[in-house]
Amino acid sequence: GSLPDQLVKKSIKQGFCFNILCIGETGSGKSTLINSLFNTNFDDPVSTHFLPVVRLRAQTYELQESNVLLKLTIVNTVGFGDQINKEDSYQPIVDYIDAQFEAYLQEELKIKRSLFSYHDTRIHVCLYFISPTGHSLKSLDLLTMKNLDSKVNIIPIIGKADSISKTELQKFKKKIMSELVSNGVQIYQFPTDDETVSKINTIMNGHLPFAVVGSMEEVKIGNKMVRARQYPWGIVQVENENHCDFVKLREMLICTNMEDLREQTHARHYELYRRCRLEEMGFRDIGPENKLVSLQEAYEAKRHEFYLEMRRKEEEMRQQFVQRVKEKEAILKEAEQQIQNKFEHRMLMHQGEKLKIEKKKKVLEDEIALFIEKKANADLLQSQASVSTPVSLKRDKDRKKNKGFRLELLCFDVRDEEIGNVHKQSKREREKLERERNSPRESQK
Repeated sequence: GSLPDQLVKKSIKQGFCFNILCIGETGSGKSTLINSLFNTNFDDPVSTHFLPVVRLRAQTYELQESNVLLKLTIVNTVGFGDQINKEDSYQPIVDYIDAQFEAYLQEELKIKRSLFSYHDTRIHVCLYFISPTGHSLKSLDLLTMKNLDSKVNIIPIIGKADSISKTELQKFKKKIMSELVSNGVQIYQFPTDDETVSKINTIMNGHLPFAVVGSMEEVKIGNKMVRARQYPWGIVQVENENHCDFVKLREMLICTNMEDLREQTHARHYELYRRCRLEEMGFRDIGPENKLVSLQEAYEAKRHEFYLEMRRKEEEMRQQFVQRVKEKEAILKEAEQQIQNKFEHRMLMHQGEKLKIEKKKKVLEDEIALFIEKKANADLLQSQASVSTPVSLKRDKDRKKNKGFRLELLCFDVRDEEIGNVHKQSKREREKLERERNSPRESQK
């Protein structure tokens, strides 16, 4: 009979944790409602409307009431619904929830694990805030809830419900529930299997989604101070069930079904994630012959399979390496052969140019020798002409008188550019020079 008391003392000593995920567009009243639920002003900075992507901001607080310690974590979606392209707005939320499941799974798989003192960050409940349009759900709302219903307990909430009339509010609730059912979205249903809470939970399931109003401002009504929102036309009391469903939400979320939300998170959503992850790793409870397989056997089989796969990949990598080395060697040999061919071609060209230069050199030497010979002949003719000049002048006078023949002295200018023609004309010039030499002798005779 003392066992329940022992469990209570142990649980109180250990404390409790509860994690709430608030999803909704910026300005839908998420922070105000959380402050109203726990009657505490949490430090939640104002979010901007211009974030390029959705970010999740988690803040943990320690609350104490009646010697019971509660570690409360509030995760807020910053920038949800503010982007122009909202196609992947839900993906950061899904990734965050999976990351918390993965962290808990890794702690479970440790050899030395400490789940007793482990801070459980798995999301226990998701408060999804719906804008009070009065028409229908947005595509973003349906898509987000459809991707989250298998990972977290979803409780739909109409935020700032005092902005529409009661008649429109009732129609809006029915419209939301019909759209959720038609699109196959599974929201959290309060449990009815416990006789102590089955009646109240059945009634509360009929009030979903809850239309709530949050406020931390106190207004004096009569002789009593109540939390309310004051308008020019009247006052909306937060804790008045005729004005909104705030009290119903607080009773169902905190007072009646908090432990059931924790159990559903572990037994339903986390177990589903754990099973999928272990199946991805290759673990099975039943073997190929429909026989039960222990975790050790599955681990050994998976390890052997991984070892074979590793050996196969290692062999493939080795073969690829050898193949690449051979390809590199072939490329190097081809490059060396090309270089050798170019070198030989250059050597042949060099030898040909060398032969051409030698031929030109020989021709030039012959021309130089001929030029020297021509110069010697020219010097000889010039010396002879200087000696015979007086005699030739006298003979010219005699020729004029006697009408005899005249002697003409031809002088040749030897120039560098005429060297090429000397060789061809040398024979004729020699004969001409010989005739000129002989003509004075004949005249003298």
